[in-house]
Amino acid sequence: MHATTASEPIPMTNRTTIERRSERELVITRTFHGPARILFQAWTTPELLKRWWAPRSYGITLQSCEADVRVGGTCRFVFGGGTVFYGRYLEVTPHSRLVWTNEEGGDAGFVTTVTFEEIAGTTRVVVHELHPSKEALDEARASGVEPGTVEAFEQLDELLVALGASEGSS
Repeated sequence: MHATTASEPIPMTNRTTIERRSERELVITRTFHGPARILFQAWTTPELLKRWWAPRSYGITLQSCEADVRVGGTCRFVFGGGTVFYGRYLEVTPHSRLVWTNEEGGDAGFVTTVTFEEIAGTTRVVVHELHPSKEALDEARASGVEPGTVEAFEQLDELLVALGASEGSS
C-alpha cells in the first residue's frame, strides 16, 4: 500500500478509454488530477512533452521536440531510432483546445483534436483522431497506438504529480 501525506499530490487511478466512433474516428478520454492550464502546458511545452510523450516500454525516447504552438505553427518530434512525427497547428485555444495535422503519413495523415475540460480540480482530456480512411485508422491501431497512448497517459500522470510536488515546495 502506498501511504501519502495530506500535502502530497495523489496520482489519478482513472482508466483511459479508447473508442472507435466510426470507420475513421478514434476517441481517447482520460481524467487527470490537475488544472487545465497545467495539462495544456504539458501538451505544448517541448521540455515537458519529452518527459511523457514516448512510452517507456517501447524502448524509445523523444530525442528532439519542436512545437511552435500557434495557428499555422509547426511541430516536429524525433524519436530514437529515427521515427519523425510532424504537423501544423490548425487551432490553439489556451487551456481548452489544440488541433493539429499529422503529416508524416502523407495521404494517410490524420487530424488530432485535444480538448481540456476542467472540473473541480481535475481535467478531462479528450483526444479525437480523424483519419483519412478506414484503412489508415486500422493501420494506426495495428501499430500499437492504443497501448502506447495508455502508457504515455500514465507517464503524464506521473509528470503532473512531479509538477504538483515542485509547485507545493516553492
